[in-house]
Amino acid sequence: MQPTTSQLVFNPTPAAFAVGVAFVVAIAGLAIMAWRRSGYRPFMGWLELLRVLIAIGIAITLLQPEWLETFKPETKPTLAVLVDVSGSMTTKDVLRGTQVISREDAAKPLVDEKLWAPLKERMDVVIEPFSSSQTPATEGTDIHAALAGVMEQQPNLKAVVLVSDGDWNSGAPPSQATTRLRMREVPVFAVPTGAETRLPDVELTSFDVPTFAVAGKPLRIPFTIDSSLPRDEVVVLEMQASSGEIITKEVTLPAMGRLQDAIAWKPDKPGEVKLTLTIPKTPNERYPENNSQEAPLSIRKEQLKVLVIESFPRWEYRYLRNALERDPGVDVSCLLLHPGLGHVGAGRGYLKAFPKDEELTKYDVVFLGDVGLAKDQLTAAQCTALQKLVRDQAGGLVFMPGFHGFQATLQDTPLADLLPVIWDAAQPRGWGSSSPGKFALTEAGTRSLLTKLEDSDEASARVWSNLPGFQWYAPALRAKAGSEVLATHGTESNQFGRIPLIVTKTYGAGKILFMGTDGAWRWRKGVEDKYHYRFWGQVVRWMAYQRNMSSGESMRLFYSPDRPRTGDVLTLNANVMSLTGEPLRDGMVIAQIAAPSGKVSSVRLMPAGEEAWGLFTGVFTPVEPGEHQVELSCAEAGSSLVAKISVQGTSREKRGQPARLDVLREISRFTKGAMLDAKDPAAIVAAISAMPEPVPQERRLPLWAHPAWAGVLVLLMGIFWVGRKAAGAF
Repeated sequence: MQPTTSQLVFNPTPAAFAVGVAFVVAIAGLAIMAWRRSGYRPFMGWLELLRVLIAIGIAITLLQPEWLETFKPETKPTLAVLVDVSGSMTTKDVLRGTQVISREDAAKPLVDEKLWAPLKERMDVVIEPFSSSQTPATEGTDIHAALAGVMEQQPNLKAVVLVSDGDWNSGAPPSQATTRLRMREVPVFAVPTGAETRLPDVELTSFDVPTFAVAGKPLRIPFTIDSSLPRDEVVVLEMQASSGEIITKEVTLPAMGRLQDAIAWKPDKPGEVKLTLTIPKTPNERYPENNSQEAPLSIRKEQLKVLVIESFPRWEYRYLRNALERDPGVDVSCLLLHPGLGHVGAGRGYLKAFPKDEELTKYDVVFLGDVGLAKDQLTAAQCTALQKLVRDQAGGLVFMPGFHGFQATLQDTPLADLLPVIWDAAQPRGWGSSSPGKFALTEAGTRSLLTKLEDSDEASARVWSNLPGFQWYAPALRAKAGSEVLATHGTESNQFGRIPLIVTKTYGAGKILFMGTDGAWRWRKGVEDKYHYRFWGQVVRWMAYQRNMSSGESMRLFYSPDRPRTGDVLTLNANVMSLTGEPLRDGMVIAQIAAPSGKVSSVRLMPAGEEAWGLFTGVFTPVEPGEHQVELSCAEAGSSLVAKISVQGTSREKRGQPARLDVLREISRFTKGAMLDAKDPAAIVAAISAMPEPVPQERRLPLWAHPAWAGVLVLLMGIFWVGRKAAGAF
């Protein structure tokens, strides 16, 4: 690179200049006096002149002389125009006269190369779209990656024009990139698109269809609707099944609020269907594209296996057994121990002994009544088997204590970890009262599907408050950490608060329910089986849900969460039986997962532990929405299982949401840029044109500190000293 200009410059300070002048004047005076004393000899005159030249050189050194060369850049600087093309840019909220256009349409004039033509003589203009690294890319906005990428690609970057709605939802915070831009003195001119306030809109944000349903059984499907309408609107929702059935429900959408409700449907026959829930377009709504969602549903013919273990045939046991036997989807077996009589109960559906391990794994739910660790009751090995059924086989266990207090003896068995409450050792047989007690639902109980005895939360709460009371309750002090209390005693409390009566928790792969009274059979008063049957039917199906996601002859696959979304960590659990029919202790279980695009991932499921009872587990993170086909295989079991997992797409890009102008405002302020109006593209070009020309590069050579300059001064002083010796001057 050749220098444009070269010149000698000085950098004096007033003090240095004064000292230098005074020094030269003083030396000149001394030189004249010395020459006069020598009788004006010519040789001495030349020596004194040399003395003055040395003084002038020293004075010049104090003025800090430098050789300055300036260079103009041989390449033009770069202007980067970054245009957001993510999904949120399709939102129509930009007003142009009387017409409302989308954000991407508002940004189109800024993508036209003709707009930037006046700047191309001074700089290179690069126009680049950006979104994110998601799949698909338009379902995310990564402003940091866009800014950081243009810095790496354009070393001679002069400025950035950022056209976006500011809705970043992927990658690192934009502030990390703006810090680097500021350090490089690269301003960002933000051009916002979109309105800062949300348009009148109705959005179906969730439609939580379960993995499977049971033919002939009512199904409640929760949904959530967000409304930004200025006033309440009454609409009729429509849910359509691919089998042709249409279910409608009238709801009131709250103004600027959220509606959480459920729609009920009773599928008639088994099969695979797709459900679509649609909200009709309201008169003031601007963006109806987010008013619908669909999800697949597998409808099956149900046959759940339930085991009821009890000591004596109390009323609670009798009515529970009758309710389960009348349920066509339940195959119930009973073990009535009769402690002290030497034999167990006999008859249709009764077992002669506690099931062996391989037989116990076939049961989905076990009801454990007033039974403990004692002679003619449970053994320690049987308690361990029940623990493994829940932990490793995703089974359900219902604790139903009674007034004999036998369950207090379970505190010294592995089942103690499963009990979701702290037992009162001082009162093992519980508490009785002549006046009936009432259930009081907690906030969690009001929302829970287990305690839903009517279609709406309000009606269900009224039913619970009017249910016939109970006259005995278990000695539970409080719920354990990690459990969820659904109902408490309506009036009785202790130092920990209200007495917990209905408590749930998860344990390993399974679920636990604690029922702290034996008066549920009284719920039949005046309504027969209506609420008693519904409650226990819901309990059985809730507990058996995961076990029955997908099963074969010797394999069972269940996963969590049961309705996964893209980006979620999906935990795959498999129960595998060996060729002899026992739970497989060790082996290689492989899950081949085919995504909707055809991409196949292989996941090896590892044994859950040395004590695991045929349980193998692994994790998988889906990145594509849609149905994933899973083929589970195990050589040691000699079988395979094919299942489908429906993955819902997680849309980071929310259409109809307000633009985040605060993000763009902060980026432009921090980089010393400006916020510009997309309505006037010419003004944007003018603002860029007003930027100053690039400062020429400079190269300075400090002569005053150069070794050659110091050498010249030393050499002159040496000549002066030798000359004085030769002239005989001392």
